Amino acid sequence: MIVAGCDVGSLTSKAVVMREGRIIGSAIAKSKARPSESAEIVMNMALNEAGCSIADLACVIGTGYGRDTIPFAADAVTEIACHARGARWLLPTAMTVIDIGGQDCKAIRLDREGRVVKFATNDKCASGTGRFLEVMARVLGLELEELGTIAARAKNPVTLASACTVWGQADVIAFLNNRVPIEDIAAGVNSAMASRMAVMAHGVGIEPDVCMTGGVAKNEGVVTALEKLLGVRIKKIRRHDPQLAGAVGAALYAEERARGGVG
Repeated sequence: MIVAGCDVGSLTSKAVVMREGRIIGSAIAKSKARPSESAEIVMNMALNEAGCSIADLACVIGTGYGRDTIPFAADAVTEIACHARGARWLLPTAMTVIDIGGQDCKAIRLDREGRVVKFATNDKCASGTGRFLEVMARVLGLELEELGTIAARAKNPVTLASACTVWGQADVIAFLNNRVPIEDIAAGVNSAMASRMAVMAHGVGIEPDVCMTGGVAKNEGVVTALEKLLGVRIKKIRRHDPQLAGAVGAALYAEERARGGVG
């Protein structure tokens, strides 16, 4: 049996193809203006890697902000449910999941069976999201991926007065005008992001093991700053890209549905 999950986000879209509980194809692509187009592009990429076609899929489940516009999905499941399930599959010991997406961030606490006990989301403001980092990187003249590596060289990290994207951008411009080294500003940006996320994580309760999903999980600067604020080590997802967690969860729900379950 072959199933798939498709996670259409604001910045990136992800797809995972699974056969008998094993990933055989996956893809990540920048999202287009139309979510349905994003879904089709990224799913075709994952299917090509898997060596199969859409007709071979027993079921597809959609998730993400564009989940209701995916033309080939049998149903849609919330991001909270998919990220929780996907994170537990990627890291079976996970009890707390921190996901930072393009336009929102989530903190999710699980029970021993992987069920969601408590969660919090921020989807009303770019503060503490991937969009925040994207804007700051652009102001600094950096690629988004460079924020973490450059910040590692910081000697005197700055403090941003606010994690608000608008005011944070003003802070960054002021630091640049005062000739503050870019690595010190980048470290301040990562710390501001981590501070915003730490408040949310503490709100749901921190229980090890803690893991991060989403593209920001690959930013070592944010991860390190968050570990200091939370006082725990964040366990890395190593088998697969942590950005695929939502799509993995959706694929697992698709398998359950295809087998006659409630998923």
